[in-house]
Amino acid sequence: MANFTTSGFLLIGFSAKPELEIVYACLFLVLYLLALAGNMLIITTTSLDDSLQSPMYFFLKHLSFLDLCYISVTVPRFIYNSFLHRGDISFWECVFQCFVFILCAAAEMAMLTLMSYDRYVAICLPLRYDVIMDIRTCVSGVTGVWVSGAISGVMRTAATFSIQFCGPRIIHQFFCDIPQILRLSCSNDYISEVGVTAFLAFVAFLCLTFIGFSYMQIFSSVLRMPSAEGRAKAFSTCLPHLAVVLLFISTSSFEYFKSRSDSPTVSDILLTIMYTVVPPTFNPMIYSLRNKAVKSAVRKVFLRNKAYLC
Repeated sequence: MANFTTSGFLLIGFSAKPELEIVYACLFLVLYLLALAGNMLIITTTSLDDSLQSPMYFFLKHLSFLDLCYISVTVPRFIYNSFLHRGDISFWECVFQCFVFILCAAAEMAMLTLMSYDRYVAICLPLRYDVIMDIRTCVSGVTGVWVSGAISGVMRTAATFSIQFCGPRIIHQFFCDIPQILRLSCSNDYISEVGVTAFLAFVAFLCLTFIGFSYMQIFSSVLRMPSAEGRAKAFSTCLPHLAVVLLFISTSSFEYFKSRSDSPTVSDILLTIMYTVVPPTFNPMIYSLRNKAVKSAVRKVFLRNKAYLC
């Protein structure tokens, strides 16, 4: 009975056929480049343009940075492994990947909760917005997001890798996915893992409840607006945000709690993409690039850089 606390793991990915694996790698490469370009554009624009210094864009900038970390911890390694037709990953690389992935996932949930509160104050309490969402509140909120993510990452990673591993060190996923790692356990001693999972699930439920309550209040205020144009603008901003939250929560929860198979199905592939790749790739378009102020700022930044080059 071997304990794999010092040896590595083997990532199977989506297909045992090299040709299909290359196709999946090319798809992920395209999505990764889109995520990289979109999020870097948002970070650059919100940092350079003076008109985008409100709390909403402050949070958007940090969400974009978080999304870059979230997608970069898993996808580049998968692309690298696929093109080289290899899947080995060392034990400590796997530990690091799990830690950063959980950190980013938990921080993403906290950031979406913080952003929903910002929208609630902006729409329901507009006269008090500048007082409530001052710079100190914004910095404290973002600091809390990263701290909560780090604590979640440490708890979850420590609970997972405190279990003794044995048998074939094969992970049927393109990254070190914790549910797949737990299948390598020598026993069913999951007490610490179950406890941490239950706690983090409860925290996620509180975040989801807070987001739901915030948007209920927002929609209630929006429906009372006398202007049809104002209502349409508010709904066009809030509904995509809510859709992102529901997509992220539902796909990750279903993927985590569903039964596991030794060979990933098409639904497994789609679910994995939905909660690991889609949010960081499309968040810039949903949260920022549809915004007229952001599009105007992007044009100004490009024109400014073009003038410097000339």
